[in-house]
Amino acid sequence: MEKTFAILLDKIRLYHPAKDLSRVEKAYQVAKEAHEGQLRQSGEPYLIHPLQVAIILADLELDLETIIAGLLHDVVEDTKVSLEDIAEMFGDEVAGLVDGVTKLKQLTYTSTDKVEIQAENYRKMFLAMAKDIRVILIKLADRLHNMRTLEYKSKEKQIEKARETLDIYAPIAHRLGISKIKVDLEDLSLKYLEPEIYYDLVTKIDRKRSDREHFIEEIVRDLQDNLDDAGIHARVEGRPKHFYSIYKKMQNKHKSLDQIYDLFAVRAIVDSVKDCYGALGIIHEMYTPMPGRFKDYIAMPKPNMYQSLHTTLMGPEGEPFEVQIRTWDMHRTAEYGIAAHWKYKEGAAGATSKTEEEKLIWLQKILEWQQDLSDNKEFMSALKLGLDGLKDSVYAFTPKGDVVDLAAGSTPIDFAYQIHSAVGNKMVGARVNGRIVTLDYEIKNGDRVEIITSQNSKGPSRDWLNIVRTTQAKNKISQWFKREFKQENIVKGKEMVEKYAKSKNIPLHEVLQPEWMSIVQRKYGFKDWESVLAAIGHGGLKEGQVVNRLYEEYRKEHLLDLSDDDFVQHLQEKIEKRPEQAQESGRKKGSAITVRGIHDVAVRFSKCCNPVPGDEIIGYITRGRGVSIHRTDCINIIQLEDEERQRLIDAEWEVAPGETTGMKFESSIQVLTEERKGILADISSIINNENITIVALNVRLTKDKREDVFNITVEISSKEQLEQLSKKISQIPGVHEIVRTSNG
Repeated sequence: MEKTFAILLDKIRLYHPAKDLSRVEKAYQVAKEAHEGQLRQSGEPYLIHPLQVAIILADLELDLETIIAGLLHDVVEDTKVSLEDIAEMFGDEVAGLVDGVTKLKQLTYTSTDKVEIQAENYRKMFLAMAKDIRVILIKLADRLHNMRTLEYKSKEKQIEKARETLDIYAPIAHRLGISKIKVDLEDLSLKYLEPEIYYDLVTKIDRKRSDREHFIEEIVRDLQDNLDDAGIHARVEGRPKHFYSIYKKMQNKHKSLDQIYDLFAVRAIVDSVKDCYGALGIIHEMYTPMPGRFKDYIAMPKPNMYQSLHTTLMGPEGEPFEVQIRTWDMHRTAEYGIAAHWKYKEGAAGATSKTEEEKLIWLQKILEWQQDLSDNKEFMSALKLGLDGLKDSVYAFTPKGDVVDLAAGSTPIDFAYQIHSAVGNKMVGARVNGRIVTLDYEIKNGDRVEIITSQNSKGPSRDWLNIVRTTQAKNKISQWFKREFKQENIVKGKEMVEKYAKSKNIPLHEVLQPEWMSIVQRKYGFKDWESVLAAIGHGGLKEGQVVNRLYEEYRKEHLLDLSDDDFVQHLQEKIEKRPEQAQESGRKKGSAITVRGIHDVAVRFSKCCNPVPGDEIIGYITRGRGVSIHRTDCINIIQLEDEERQRLIDAEWEVAPGETTGMKFESSIQVLTEERKGILADISSIINNENITIVALNVRLTKDKREDVFNITVEISSKEQLEQLSKKISQIPGVHEIVRTSNG
């Protein structure tokens, strides 16, 4: 074990020769003591695993915090060492990395999981990546070593882990540009998912190796001599292609191994970009290039910032072979990906260049999908495109020669909306390379796309939503329909308002006054009344909210007109003042309510709507029980008969908005969630963390038995506190809707 640790230290010193490695040594000792007595299924001491993970991270030349976190990544989950202990010994940064890896290990993936569960897990994963990408680098190293020792697991577990690796971790390594890890993950996955194919490839390629190596050696020698003669300093080398890439090529092109010639590739590494193109010219003079097989990833890098020139040539014996030409910096990026430009490295902490930020643009896109797509199935569809179908961007040209970066699989409609919303909305057709194409044509690298527009266009078709591949295009098309059907929504909204007012016996012609309509517009952030009606029409606003607010303003000016003396006399006649009754209801002289400017009245808070400080309230003079305080939108108040409305009286809270009375009030919410184990514990935990008391709680299934309904009554001090609680509960995975409820 000590020898393995010495190898780790030697690897770190190669790129950090002056570093003080005492913290790494301390981390090793902590891990050694914590995992003492633990064994892996192979029978080896468990410590070998975190050591090998740290060595993989050192091969990527990562910072010391990441190496230390790699050594400690299992201690919190598997030993008595806590996160607090790690923070105290190694700092918050290392503790944060270990915590991130520990949380990711709790995610489970099976291809048979429900779409919603998969989506939630991946959301968590990408959020963790956004917080600190080093968490994922440690996780990739952890997965790579586990795959290298997968032989000790059961066959069922081997297939499960290999599938997860191929579906999730290898594509992430590809996106981060770390070919050193990606290649190993893919080959190891193939070994367990298709063992017969894998070992057949190994055997057959091994038989061909001697012949192919002789062929490649000749090519390498000739290239090296010609580049030296031209004064281009280069290192030319041959390398075998990895098994999974050969397997995929055989599958995609329906060829046998005997028909695959480029089992080996030749790579020329030079000092500058100028030398890359100079070397390309020399190589093309030596061998005949195959048409359509040249790719310039230097001028147009891949999304993971991979850069090289790729060209396929015809060899002296008529056999094709591939040559890659790159600089040393490009080679480093190709091997190490994002780790080659790591912003946490010594001397660069906190200084993130624009180029470095561009390397994570794919991650930003996935996070945008996560925010834009509330529907889980839609998110999963976009995510599948992101990990599988969008392995490379497609670069197309406008008629003027400008390059447009698109997701693979994009159509002319996506292209049009990438240019401008107006172009997409007026689009009637498209030409690609001078030829008319259908709107679902899949754009390819190098296509010259011309969008045909017409001022007579009626706008996009709803069918386009099923054709486009990008979220951006879908959003712009949806926005067009929202605007286009505003008039239709206005009519619908008006009908809904009229129907609601009629059902509640509210005189709509009297409440629709300009000053009250303006109050509603300001409250909900609309410029005019038609926008309010349109919002109601398309479901963005509830008609009850609007009508009730208008009616509140109307009622304020139409209450029974009494003088102060008459009012006091009226109260004395109607209110039976009983101090003990006030005490029983939690109310007393100097309570939190002022009733029309008079404090000394017995008040109680109605159970039908449970008003709390911050709610708009009104008083109702009861027969013998004082003044009952209701919310102005209480259904019992809204449905009062005309003669009963004479009992309504203005009431207000004595505290300013945002302040509390020091009293506690009961309030109820209804939470609609997916049916999953542990969701009640999540809700209870948040309520407890807010120091809020639960008075009552019950749960039931919806009729279709697909969702749970939680009815929760709590003690709170203000409406603001209730809204804050609802906001936090709404962020729990699986929570679909929260509404405030009443007993009315």
